[in-house]
Amino acid sequence: MATQKLYAGAKLREIRNRLSLTQKDFAAKLGVSLPYLNQMENNNRPVSTSVVLALAQEFGLDVTELSTGDSERLVSDMREALADPIFADAMPPLADLRLTASNAPALARAFIELHRTYRQTHERLASLDEALGREDARIQASPWEEVRDFFHYCDNYIDAVDHAAERFAARAQAEGVRGAALAALTERGVTVEIADIEALRQYDAAERKLRLSSRSAPQTQVFQLLLQVALLSQNSLLEATLDFARFHSEEARAIAKIGLANYFAGAALMPYGAFLDAAQKTRHDLELLSTRFGASIEQVAHRLSTMQRPGAKGIPFFFVRVDQAGTITKRHSATRLQFARFGGACPLWNVHRAFETPGHFLRQLAETPDGVRYISLARDVSKTGGSFGAPVRRYAIGLGCEVRHADQLVYADNLDVSNASAFEPIGISCRICERKTCHQRSVPPLERRLTINTDRRGTLPYEVN
Repeated sequence: MATQKLYAGAKLREIRNRLSLTQKDFAAKLGVSLPYLNQMENNNRPVSTSVVLALAQEFGLDVTELSTGDSERLVSDMREALADPIFADAMPPLADLRLTASNAPALARAFIELHRTYRQTHERLASLDEALGREDARIQASPWEEVRDFFHYCDNYIDAVDHAAERFAARAQAEGVRGAALAALTERGVTVEIADIEALRQYDAAERKLRLSSRSAPQTQVFQLLLQVALLSQNSLLEATLDFARFHSEEARAIAKIGLANYFAGAALMPYGAFLDAAQKTRHDLELLSTRFGASIEQVAHRLSTMQRPGAKGIPFFFVRVDQAGTITKRHSATRLQFARFGGACPLWNVHRAFETPGHFLRQLAETPDGVRYISLARDVSKTGGSFGAPVRRYAIGLGCEVRHADQLVYADNLDVSNASAFEPIGISCRICERKTCHQRSVPPLERRLTINTDRRGTLPYEVN
């Protein structure tokens, strides 16, 4: 089988700029000529094996950075945007999209942002009768989506915050993470009270009093303690990270700050080095990890999807949470699998079946249209309201990775990963899924022509050519 050539011009430029080197100096350190480096940076030549080795030896670079990152995400997001009916037959070839993502990533992001703005404008116009005459009827990007994309394109790993949380956890070894969180708040004059309140966490800055709900699970209480520690003791770090992100609105910045505080809390509860070691030793057994670190199953699954520290990466996982309507409420992928930016997940994916078997893990071997095979784990994570009559929030989470990592997962035991027929076909979005015979297809694929036979009706009222 021929080895796939590696084109990573944009990544090479990013690495060189990060090192503050000129092309001439960078070429000398890599042992190549200046014209050759220029051709690689412009994707006119693939990155050679000697350059890959030089990057690892000269700069200690994790060479997996060259083949991972934004490119696949950008291609997936552009394909989904171009699947919008407004573009009709204007879908460019996949090779052109990949070329754009690798050579002009800023242009690709601008296009995705433009399409997102168009969708929001279209939705606003659809309810124009409500917007007319309102002073706040201007069109603006969704703060929630802006923040979600920020974490998505950071690989869901925030290095400075992760290291700060790990340092906090190291100091907390003697008294435990809960005790350390309480001590950190006490040092800042904050009193903590467990009270019968509906909110998970309620902080009064004037009285410097933090109240936690007595209805919450112990893991949730600890997580909220750590979140408050982040907001009070790591404020400068959080604000500096937000300055770097350059959000378009104060609402997005505020949502992102909560997201960063949540990130700190999860990383302090499950510090990177210790958690990575435990994950590898337990073969990523979520229940064992949950017990060892005093975290919920969802918190453990989410943390596994963030283990992408340069030089010490864990298995690249995807992580998603869906509600009962199939709407994605959390999503991240460090794998080649990307989720639909709009709408729900593929109905053939086992995450939807998790609601039928509460309290149990479901395993699935799945294959995407690009031929990549995955092992996927799903489970419900319903959350009680804490009292009779209180609403129960029902979600399901999905966690998975490429099947080549199966030997490192306890959940792959007794699964026949060598049997091609054991893998169920799944996709991303019907409009960009190329499968011709899917019995769950809701709309035709954009890039295929259809045949309609009035004398024959199969599973679908048309045939995909």
